[in-house]
Amino acid sequence: MSYVDRVLESVQSRYKDQPEFIQAVTEVLDSLRPTIDKNPAYEKAGLLERLVEPERAIIFRVPWVDDNGQVQVNRGYRVQFNSAIGPYKGGLRLHHSVNLSIVKFLGFEQIFKNSLTGLPIGGGKGGSDFDPKGKSDREVMAFCQSFMTELFKYIGQDTDVPAGDIGTGAREIGFLYGQYKRLTGLYEGVLTGKGLSYGGSLTRTEATGYGLVYLIDELLRDHNDDIKGKTVAVSGAGNVATHAIQKAQQLGAKVVTASDSSGWIYDPEGIDLATIKQIKEVERGRISGYLESRPKAKYTEGRGIWSVKCDIALPCATQNELSADDAKTLIGNGCTVVGEGANMPSTPEAVSAFLKNGVLFVPGKAANAGGVAASALEMSQNSMRMSWTFDDVDAKLKDIMANIYHNISQAAKDCGKNDNLVVGANVAAFQKIAEAMLDQGIV
Repeated sequence: MSYVDRVLESVQSRYKDQPEFIQAVTEVLDSLRPTIDKNPAYEKAGLLERLVEPERAIIFRVPWVDDNGQVQVNRGYRVQFNSAIGPYKGGLRLHHSVNLSIVKFLGFEQIFKNSLTGLPIGGGKGGSDFDPKGKSDREVMAFCQSFMTELFKYIGQDTDVPAGDIGTGAREIGFLYGQYKRLTGLYEGVLTGKGLSYGGSLTRTEATGYGLVYLIDELLRDHNDDIKGKTVAVSGAGNVATHAIQKAQQLGAKVVTASDSSGWIYDPEGIDLATIKQIKEVERGRISGYLESRPKAKYTEGRGIWSVKCDIALPCATQNELSADDAKTLIGNGCTVVGEGANMPSTPEAVSAFLKNGVLFVPGKAANAGGVAASALEMSQNSMRMSWTFDDVDAKLKDIMANIYHNISQAAKDCGKNDNLVVGANVAAFQKIAEAMLDQGIV
């Protein structure tokens, strides 16, 4: 049995109750087989066994009091996965679906994503099964303060720097940061995604969506094309989706879809972003309300967004939202490029279908790395006590995403895989992490 197979067998045996984590590890290690087989030093150093095991996993209870005076208890997580190339870096997800498997899958992916940015940041992730939807500001504050009262013991600007994620926006980051400062007396860059008035960075809000489109445009240019005039299908209506829509439209593409957990809309005239933002960011309503001001649009409840004919698909909602059947439909409708704006939104079967049929597919660890790249730029500004302009940060972000594309493309070619950017992303990220881990000894 090969080294990779032995490690995968161990992971699958030990973590039967963690399907998302197993899926992420299997996808990465399978693509790394040729690279690992060529270097026996990895096995001698037990590198894969160390890579798939978090350096630290913290689970804690989060008690808080709701507006009715009732005590509620949620579960909090922080998985500090790998610090070989820098302090742990990764978001805090607040959603009812959060469990240890999801946090570990996200943390494992974060190691590779952060490596690809070229910035000195390791991989981690955290969150809670608390859902801020429908909660008052006071309830959210009560939860965040209780959450940080435990988490602050394990984080710091040179140790672990959390950020936002699903359910954790500017409001939540503000409450978390205030409690950290209250407990430690330190005014430091321990969280990213902060408000501009207390150390935040311009473009951080836009970075994941913008970065996704920058990378896709660079890919197209490398294939003697560009995004202008292309029809784009986007899933989601949150931060990543809205800013991907915005940047795609700015570069001349026509975006025709958006979605939320209730259903999706198709607007043949092109998505009106102002309407989406009004519904989702101001009214906090359902996307079906889009039809009130855009009568030519169509709303469909539930799944089916990938049935829309498009040149480019950008899944920006959640994990495993794009199935093998969806992939076949996209391919049949002539879709030639897929970029993952969310974390692992395509099932393994869907990814396989894209690669077999010549679709240019960019995995999330590369395509949505813009958010963490901008977070690292925020850390740099905090360390220097400086604030860069929007254009400065945006230009740095664009360069980082272009470099990511060219690095993963070259890694794929070096492996004889040409346009297989899944292999390219995993190999390019892994080689940097592996070198650092080997240099630092058995730790």
